[in-house]
Amino acid sequence: MANQKPGKKVDPNRYSKNKDIQAESKMGTLAAVGRMGLMLIGIVGLAMELFRDDGWLKKGLAKLFESTTSMMFIPVIIFVLWLLNRWMSSGNKGETRKSGELPMYAMMAAGAYYLFMLVTTGGF
Repeated sequence: MANQKPGKKVDPNRYSKNKDIQAESKMGTLAAVGRMGLMLIGIVGLAMELFRDDGWLKKGLAKLFESTTSMMFIPVIIFVLWLLNRWMSSGNKGETRKSGELPMYAMMAAGAYYLFMLVTTGGF
């Protein structure tokens, strides 16, 4: 207590409020590992679809830049992405919103699809 300011009282039981906190169960840990695995499979599957030779990125950019009329959708796409970001982000740093978990669930669904494709066909 040498670096303590004079006159300041220290609560000896300041961590007693945490005595009832339980460690996560083994089933909870397994569920978290399963969610993480599905998300990783989803990321890999979507990346393979996006970046293959005739993938979604090449087709989408070709469609977007084929004419000046379709290029006018670029600001609309940027605005929609901005609105999605505002909707999913929380206003305060300390709080979380349930809509922020939507990308995680979407990636888990993609992971479940690509896992099914991997098991049934042997590839993505």
